[in-house]
Parts: sequence; structure tokens; C-alpha cells
Amino acid sequence: MRNSGEPLVSAVSSRTFVIPTDGLEGDGTLEWEATTMVVVEVVAGNVRGIGWTYASAACRDVIEETLAHVVLGSSALSIAHCHEEMVRACRNFGRPGVVSCAISAVDIALWDCKARLLGLPLSELIGRYQDSAPIYGSGGFTTYDETTARAQLEQWVHQWAIPRVKIKIGESWGSCERRDVERTELAREAIGPKAELYVDANGAYTRKQAIRVGRQLDECAAVTWLEEPVSSDDLIGLHEVRDQVVVDVAAGEYGYDETYFARMVAANAVDCLQVDVTRCGGYTSWLRAAALAHAHGLDVSAHCAPNLHAHVAVCVPNLRHIEYFHDHHRIETSLFDGALSPMGGNLQPTDALGHGMTLKESDAARWRCA
Repeated sequence: MRNSGEPLVSAVSSRTFVIPTDGLEGDGTLEWEATTMVVVEVVAGNVRGIGWTYASAACRDVIEETLAHVVLGSSALSIAHCHEEMVRACRNFGRPGVVSCAISAVDIALWDCKARLLGLPLSELIGRYQDSAPIYGSGGFTTYDETTARAQLEQWVHQWAIPRVKIKIGESWGSCERRDVERTELAREAIGPKAELYVDANGAYTRKQAIRVGRQLDECAAVTWLEEPVSSDDLIGLHEVRDQVVVDVAAGEYGYDETYFARMVAANAVDCLQVDVTRCGGYTSWLRAAALAHAHGLDVSAHCAPNLHAHVAVCVPNLRHIEYFHDHHRIETSLFDGALSPMGGNLQPTDALGHGMTLKESDAARWRCA
């Protein structure tokens, strides 16, 4: 879409960075030692917008070979048009996964560019509902020993004053229930009786196992959030677990389009819908998913990438919180200017233009792969 007088997208570029973790990280079903980040830059007029996704380096192929050609020459103010054209251009590739992550990065960059062109913080462009967004500390990997886990939990709650935290359970595809319970009890001891305690099984349990563990963790550690107790693709299973436990059941982080979220909501599978701006299709799709959840009386929780979520999260009335993920905290505070402070348990967007983040080129250069 080209409207007379509107700034047109003149360049789209992408780069890949692979950043080692600060130790082996793992959950119920996977372990990893590095995080891949694909960064997109969009230029319109004399303004640059930036976006990124935490996904496979294969996203660059989709961006460079398809999405860039779709967006180039389009109005930088017509993001809905750009988004739909990107989706249509990828029809034969399959939307979920790498393709959607690539669309997400470009969409985020377009929104950042538009806000900067208009001289506005992104949250003001969208329309703020509240000034700040609650966060919860997230990490507590199954690969951590007791000392490491305790230190992380104590930092979140007692040093940073974050009143809610989450650890991973479901170790080794749910085969270590006893250790899951012991680690959760350790977490409760470390954070004290007042902070909220969440657990994430990453789909490692069977249905009945998830019900059994969920009830036990409610009783022994006052857990209030059970994330992906079974696979997020098992909507019937999620619904069964939700009906049988007191704790809130959450899922949705692997949603790559609006249809996914519609199915999850229609199945009464969750108490809170998780949506990831770096996977679902960017800010455009994130806002649609949040509206869908709101229409069905559900809260929405922003999954990971805390600094990318801050500006959009404060714009919806049904936000529960943002996941302040350990690994993304390291990356966003060390490689970007404009990262927000987690102190006090809330992220408050500043008056900086766009989403307020710019890449520290010299610091990021050592991790660049392509």
C-alpha cells in the first residue's frame, strides 16, 4: 500500500547473533547452551526501526528471500497491510514456527519505525491502559544445583523485590517427580511465604501425572500457576488438568497465529493465555490475541522477551504479567541500550521513541554469525 506523502520502507536487513548462556539451561524436555537471536532493521525516511526474535537462524532466509521484498516500497505507517501481505506471501511455506518468528521480527521493527516516525513511544501510539506492567522472575532451570537455584530466587525476590517467580519442573520428561517436588519446596523456602510461586513443566507430564503433581505442589508449596502441565497441543488434556487442579493452568507460548489461540480459548484449556510477541506474528498479532482472550474473560501473559513486551503489555486491560526470563534479561540488558529495570517487580516504559531499544553494535559484534 502506497499513499502519497507517506514514508515508504526503503530498506530491510537482518542479522543473526548466537549468545552463549551463563551455564547449561534445561527444562522438562530440552537443554541448551546458547540462544539465537535474529535482528531485523527497517528503514523509512531517515528513521530506523528494530525488531528481533529468539528463534532459528533459518528466519533470515525467510526475511531476506521473501518478507523484505513484500515490505519494501510499502508505507511504513500501514503496518496492518504489511503484516497481511507477509502472511499471504508465506502461504506455501507453512505459517507456524520459523516463518511466524520471521514475520514477528519484521512486524516489531515496523511498529518501532512507525512510532519513531511519528515521534511517539510505542505505548502511546497504541494507547496505554496503565503505566507499568507486572513481571515475574523466570528461570529455575532443572539443570541448576541447589546453590544456583537458591541464589537466583533470592536475587529476584529479596534483592530486586519481584513478588512472583517461576521454576522449571517435569525434569527428564516427567520421570523425576520426587526431585520436582523437592525443588519446588526449596523454591518456597528461598522466597518466603508471601511471594507467588509458579512452575512450568514444558509439556513433560501425562494428564493424570500432571493432576497428581499439580495438587501436591499446591498443598506443599502453595503454587498458584501451572504452565504447560501437558503438551500445549493436547487441548483436551489441558482442559482435563484445568478441571482437576486448583492452581491456574497456563499455555500458549507456542502460538504462531490467531487461529491457534482461538482453538485454545474455545477448548477452555487455560486460565491465562500466554502470547509471545517474537513468535505469534509481532505486535499486530499479539494485540489480536490479547483481545481474543479479553473477549472470553481470560488474562493474557507476555512470554519472555520482556523489553519487547513492555510497551504493548501496558496497552491491554487483561494483562496479568510479563515473563522476566533469565536468559533474555542477560541479552537485552547487555546488548541493547534502553533496557528497563526489573526493580520492584514492574517494567515501566519510558518516553523514548518506539520501543526504546537500540542495539549496542560494538558489544553485539562478537556474537554475530551472519
